[in-house]
This record gives sequence, structure tokens and C-alpha cells, in this order.
Amino acid sequence: MDGQIYGVAFLLLLCIATALPENPLPRTTLSSSTTGASSTSAGIGINSNSVLVALLDSHYTELAELVEKALLLQTLEDAVGRQNITILAPRNEAIDRLVDPEFKRFLLEPRNLPSLQSLLLYHIIPSRLHSRTISRQTSHLTLTGEHLELPAGSISDPDVILRPDGVIHGINQLLIPRSVQQDYNRRRSLADISAVLPTGAPDVDPRTHRLKKPAPPVPLGAPPVLPIYDAMAPGPNLAPAPAPGPGSGKHHFDGHSQVKDFIQTLLLYGGYNELADILVNLTSLATEMGRLVSEGYVLTVLAPNDEAMAKLTTDQLSEPGAPEQIMYYHMIPEYQTEESMYNAVRRFGKIKYDTLMLPHKVVAREADGSVKFGSGEGSAYLFDPDIYTDGRISVQGIDSVLFPPEENAPAEEVTPAADRKPSTVTRHTKLRRGKLLETACKLLGDFGRSRFVSCQ
Repeated sequence: MDGQIYGVAFLLLLCIATALPENPLPRTTLSSSTTGASSTSAGIGINSNSVLVALLDSHYTELAELVEKALLLQTLEDAVGRQNITILAPRNEAIDRLVDPEFKRFLLEPRNLPSLQSLLLYHIIPSRLHSRTISRQTSHLTLTGEHLELPAGSISDPDVILRPDGVIHGINQLLIPRSVQQDYNRRRSLADISAVLPTGAPDVDPRTHRLKKPAPPVPLGAPPVLPIYDAMAPGPNLAPAPAPGPGSGKHHFDGHSQVKDFIQTLLLYGGYNELADILVNLTSLATEMGRLVSEGYVLTVLAPNDEAMAKLTTDQLSEPGAPEQIMYYHMIPEYQTEESMYNAVRRFGKIKYDTLMLPHKVVAREADGSVKFGSGEGSAYLFDPDIYTDGRISVQGIDSVLFPPEENAPAEEVTPAADRKPSTVTRHTKLRRGKLLETACKLLGDFGRSRFVSCQ
């Protein structure tokens, strides 16, 4: 019975074998299925004996960390699944000590991820090359598509790791492709982030000191569009209004807190109580300074000490707007420190700084190893440098109150109108005759009748 069953089964198998086609499956189908299987296996994982596992577990830890940060593990797994690879692995000291820290910082920035990936793929050749083969060839095609010309003597550890799917050679320097070097130079020169197309000066209404057209949006922390003079508070004939800078309502800087901090610093420093009293109580300059700083402007305050402020007379402070004008002349719309001003006067000898009191400027020069402002008896020395510096407001203490040169210059004697002598100016006017008159005079001269007054 069992023999009959086995016989029937054998006959069935024989019939099936004869029914199958004689030609095998096409080679393309087999290759495509094999490729799909290999890609599927590469996507799932790699063999523990792979060259990538050896790289991650080797002494080239810096390169392995860069590969992980560049998110290239999946790309390298796919490359290993397709073919053997050759990795030129820089040693740890080649990355730590020989690479410029600024360039390394550039590579690790998230926005420069493509540059980091190109740099690492530039160290991988999609073929298996041993030390003898790689030394004989002058150019090698890398995974980035660029050709690599390996410098002579750069391979320090040839064939340091051998695996069935690849080879690792240790090198003593980091190979930088030309594309990455160009990206780094472009970013370092700030050509692509700081270049601003000239759009012309803003159109300011001279009556209201505001922009005629709304200002376009500016990036966070960008300098204001309007100059500081147009952003200052209007005069007493106009109603107070907020500064018309582009950051109105979008205060990128807390200017009021910074002004409050610098006034408290003056009080705690000692010797500048009179200036703080003028800024807060006698005038509203503290509020105006806070608004300007909130709009993105910077200020340098030349602060006279209490001894200098005590020399001011009542007449100088009692005139309308006099305290404001005095303080405006002591405010420079730039951020200057004691070091920057001293270096400037040492290099150029004489510097003129703009002030908020238009159109007057304060002159600075070097004197006795310090900075001297003004000239003559109305000059002041930099007495207490860098009382307050926060990047937006700089306070420099001086030992005298500065006044514009016009106020210190002696007044010219005015001659009464009755004693003035009219100045006589003799003008010799040369008669000019037209072409028609000259032609007529010439004709009359030919006829002997040139005795007309106009022809003489």
C-alpha cells in the first residue's frame, strides 16, 4: 500500500516537472529581486562584521561622531549594500588640533548640514582600494561626485581595518572639498547675509518728522531706518509722540530698563547725582533715552560730575530748553568706550563726534594720556571711564561741562547803523551789442554813416 502511494506521488511530481517551461526566469527579474532584497536588508540593518561597525568602534572617534551628527548612517548603509567602499579616516588629532576652530564651528552649525555631509562623503570612495592600489592612482571619484587628489604622504595607517565590504585607511589630515571651502569663505565674508541692496534714503516728512510711507519690516535686532535725529521727541510746539522708527510697537530692546539701570549706576558710583537729577526730575530726557534705545539706537553719554555741574549758573539753567540743550550736546549717537575713543584719537589725532544738538559736534583729541573734549577753557578730560556699558548705552565721566564753540567764542562788536558807511562798489558794465546791430553798423560804416551813438 505504501509503495503504491509513493508511486502515485512520484508520478505527480514527474507530471509537474514536464509541465514547467524549459526556459528559466529572465536574468533581469532575478537581478531586480536580488537588488530589492539587498536594499531591504540594508534598510533593516548591516552585518556586525561590516566596515561601518568597525569605524564606529575604532579609534577614529571624532570621525564617527561627525558621521552621526551629519545623519549619514543610512546613506552609508545603502552604499555598503551596493558595493565595497574605501574610507579615508582622519585621525582624532587631525580633527582636534589641526582644524581651525572657526571652521569646525561652521561645520557643526545646523544650517551648514549639507556642507558637513559633503565633507564626510568626500572621504569615502565607492570601491575597494588597498594601499598599493590607492597610492598608484592620482585621482579618485568620491561619493560626492567630486574627484579626490590624495596628497602625498597623507596615509599614515594603510589598511588599518579590513572587512569583507570595505577598507579603512588612516590619514593625518582632514580633506576639504572645494565646494565646502567656497561655502565657508562665503559665510565668513558675510557676503550672503550682510549684503543689502541700496534702496535709497527714507522719505521723511519735515513737518512731523515721520516716514511718509510705512517702513518695511526689518529683522529682529536690525538698526532702525530713520536717523536718530528724526526719532527724537518733537519740540514744545508739537504734541509728544512716540518715536517713528521701524520698531515702533515692536520693542526689540527694553530701553527704559537699561536707562533705569544706568541712572542707578550713576547714583551708586557716586559723584554724578546732579546729572541723574537733571535726567529724571528737571527734564524728561530719561524717558526719551529709553524710547530711543527701545527703537534700536545706541548712545554714548559724556557725564559731567557734580563739581562740574555746580559751576553752572542759574541763568544757564533757567532759560527754556537750556537743560535739554546742554544734555543733548553731551550725547553722542554712537556706542563708544574709553578704549575705542582713545585708540581713535591716538591714531587720527583729532576726532569730531556728532551730538544730538544739531549741527554742533564735540571735538576729541589726545592729551596727557587721556581723551580731551572741547578746546580752550571749555575743555573737559575723560575722568571716569566706562562707568556704565551694556552694548546700547555707554557712560563716560568727564570733569567739566561742555558748551558749543559758538557760546565760548567772544561776540563781535556791532557797529551802530548810524555810524555805518555805505560801501561803494564800482562796476564797469561792458555794453554788449547783438548780431543784428553789429551788421547794421557795419553796413552804415561802408556808406560813411557810422555816427550813430549805438554804433560808437
